Amino acid sequence: MIYFDNSATTRPYKEVLDSFLTVSRNYYGNPSSLHSFGAQAERLLTQAREAIAKLLQVKTSEIYFTSGGTESNNLAIKGAAFRHRNRGKHIITSSVEHPSVRLAMEQLKQAGFEITYLPVDETGRISAIDVEKAIRKDTTLISIMQVNNEVGTIQPIEEIGEMLKRYPTILFHVDAVQGIGKVPLALHEDRIDFCSFSAHKFHGLKGTGILYMRDGARLTPLFSGGNQEGKLRSGTENVAGAVALAKALRMTLTKSEAGIERMKTIQNLLRTELSKNEAIHINTPVENAAPHILNFSVKGSKSEVFIHSLEEKEIFVSTTSACSSKKKSASSTLLAMGVPETIADSAIRISLSYENTEAEALEVIKAIENTVKRLGRVMK
Repeated sequence: MIYFDNSATTRPYKEVLDSFLTVSRNYYGNPSSLHSFGAQAERLLTQAREAIAKLLQVKTSEIYFTSGGTESNNLAIKGAAFRHRNRGKHIITSSVEHPSVRLAMEQLKQAGFEITYLPVDETGRISAIDVEKAIRKDTTLISIMQVNNEVGTIQPIEEIGEMLKRYPTILFHVDAVQGIGKVPLALHEDRIDFCSFSAHKFHGLKGTGILYMRDGARLTPLFSGGNQEGKLRSGTENVAGAVALAKALRMTLTKSEAGIERMKTIQNLLRTELSKNEAIHINTPVENAAPHILNFSVKGSKSEVFIHSLEEKEIFVSTTSACSSKKKSASSTLLAMGVPETIADSAIRISLSYENTEAEALEVIKAIENTVKRLGRVMK
């Protein structure tokens, strides 16, 4: 089997699974309990939070555990919007955000907020200049993803953060789910107020995530209950999941330098060889692109047909984001980039991890070329 769908989810590290099992089996107390068994669980939760904060180079008090990227995005966006709606109801985002951001914006629109969706250029990138032009007196929040989950475009987070230093009352949220371990991000230096992470994108476990919230920033909680996570996110804490997340993040960042270079080499190999085929159109830009994603279209072919053809060879890739892949519609990201619908409708996404190899890439290239030929004969 060759697994090239790592942007959808990654295989958990063995050490991550081991840590989850150990904590679940031996330290299953409720960290809110007053007895010593609960206190043991609370210490593990605190240690996990401290370890994550150190790895991300932020304060321990700025790390909040969630169930993943979708919850972190919703908590940051809706929480900020409702907390500061007396100051204004205008929010800025891009036209190529993940569904958990885009649909959260649509819900806020129904609640009386006004959303500005910034356009992207042919590479899928917004302009920091356009962000500033869109700012109004009633703007309270800007939410921009770090790395596009479909084509891998890196957005100008650093430039936007630098510009926002002139607008201290506007909050800045970044969806970094696809970027962690692949593209550097400096939370404090880039003037980011909220940042979302999901463990299963970096070899952790599904159902675990983080929201970074800068000290001094404020949100309205979405959940009511026991006031866990600094009263921001009620619900009994997933101690084993938090410990496993810290383990996954440490292992990923330790491996990142060599892993990123390996992914760049494989991505370049895939791009070079696939570009030789006249039936293939590469959608991922050359510049400002993450090292782990390569999006391409096969002219005259439906993406779902192509994916199932590769699956017969035990090669696993995807179409758009995993959250939208079962919807039979063209990629909204590619359409926003100006890609014709006929090409956008046949998009395939390859996404890599540190564990993938050049030998796998060569096998995938051969399988893609053979599939293009076979489907081409069927279409005639």
